[in-house]
Amino acid sequence: MTPAEIIAEARKLINDTSAPQRYSDNDMLGFVNQILKRTAMFRPDLFLFMGDVATTPNTSVQSMPADSIRLVDIFGVKDGNAITEVDRETFDQTYPGWRNEPAGTPVNFMRHVRNSNTYFLYPRPASGVTLLAEYAKVPTDYGLSDSIEAPIDAYFPTLVDGVVYLAESIDDEHVNSGRAKLFFDTFTQGLGLSLQSRDITDSEDAGLDPKKVS
Repeated sequence: MTPAEIIAEARKLINDTSAPQRYSDNDMLGFVNQILKRTAMFRPDLFLFMGDVATTPNTSVQSMPADSIRLVDIFGVKDGNAITEVDRETFDQTYPGWRNEPAGTPVNFMRHVRNSNTYFLYPRPASGVTLLAEYAKVPTDYGLSDSIEAPIDAYFPTLVDGVVYLAESIDDEHVNSGRAKLFFDTFTQGLGLSLQSRDITDSEDAGLDPKKVS
């Protein structure tokens, strides 16, 4: 799936396939990149990335990379021990002096409940500690022929709906007629329905038994 493919389908829906075109390829590419970022805010779970995350040495307070929407999980030290999640409030109550421990190799992490891109490590990491972590990643800005990494190709129609919504929103005629809202609703419903389908595909209780999912 490339931006060019999304644009070609969106142009059919907005009747913009013949010259002179209302929107340049550059304009349409902007719509694609914008709708990808909107999708990431609606459904960060579709943009998960697992990889190395550097730490700041000698401090328990850590920040996720600049391209992170939110922390999902920390699995361990790269090529080292596992790191388990604990509750910071409980840790503070049972061991108030934990932040004063010497720097070393972390064995626990704690989430910041009010900041999804900040977390805490115990003990605070020594210099050079790298973690293996998973986080929702902000989509990059794509060129016309670039392959889109996320979401997967199954979301092609939903992304087309989103691009059509943005294109039609510029035109008062389509705003007043409700056409822009129609595609916005289709876009958001597509994202919502795919989330609801997890109850069928991911639930051990439901599985694929038609008696349980009908």
